[in-house]
Amino acid sequence: MIQFPSIDPILLQIGPLPIRWYSLAYIAGIVLGVLYIKFLSKKSKTNLGKDFIDDFILYAVIGIIIGGRLGYVLLYGLNKYIHNPLSIFKTWEGGMSFHGGLIGFLIAMILLGKSKKISHWKILDLSACAAPIGIFFGRIANFINGELFGRVSDVHWGMVFPYGGLLPRHPSQIYEALTEGLLLFIIMNILFFKFHMFKIEKRLSAIFAILYSFFRIIVEFFREPDASIGYIFGYLTMGQLVSFAIMLVGISMLKITKS
Repeated sequence: MIQFPSIDPILLQIGPLPIRWYSLAYIAGIVLGVLYIKFLSKKSKTNLGKDFIDDFILYAVIGIIIGGRLGYVLLYGLNKYIHNPLSIFKTWEGGMSFHGGLIGFLIAMILLGKSKKISHWKILDLSACAAPIGIFFGRIANFINGELFGRVSDVHWGMVFPYGGLLPRHPSQIYEALTEGLLLFIIMNILFFKFHMFKIEKRLSAIFAILYSFFRIIVEFFREPDASIGYIFGYLTMGQLVSFAIMLVGISMLKITKS
């Protein structure tokens, strides 16, 4: 068993304003993702238009935060927030759904594409190669917060999390950082640089949806299900069911690009 590192979720305090690792993870993911999208656009000779970066950051932040929060409220904490609706706005306490953020980001990119008069699929395909950067940082922040921990386990690297009781658990946040973040980043960029899949619209977006969902479904077998929902059908989690639905969408998109 490995001792869980005691890391303060608050990096530093500036007067009444706490700077949290969780917030910094989102900022780092978006900023690095934007810079990488700019790099990929040059490599693929994709013209994203003037002032794209500034507009992308604005649309992405709004889409991810609103979508991620609403997704979490609707999928994982509806009963809680119905009784205390004002707590919906306390995003600094955590509680963001990746799937909700993904849908929010998709809507935001459709609107951005229309405003810039460029195909939103071009933006989404480039974003699919950069998104694992943000996922990686987000899962590391989950680990620092001691949240979204894994199921009880006797593996040698099991950890006793601050809010997970006295038994060691899988560090599932690290599993997700390595699979949905690092490994997915490597695969998507091999497809981009070696196989030039950016030349066919929707293909990179479809593959991202399929692979992310696959990794998420696998890791969810090691992750403790949300306490307010538990297991669905006795064994599956909400994350697995939503991921399976997104995987089917990705497969359908991939078939269209091949037709």
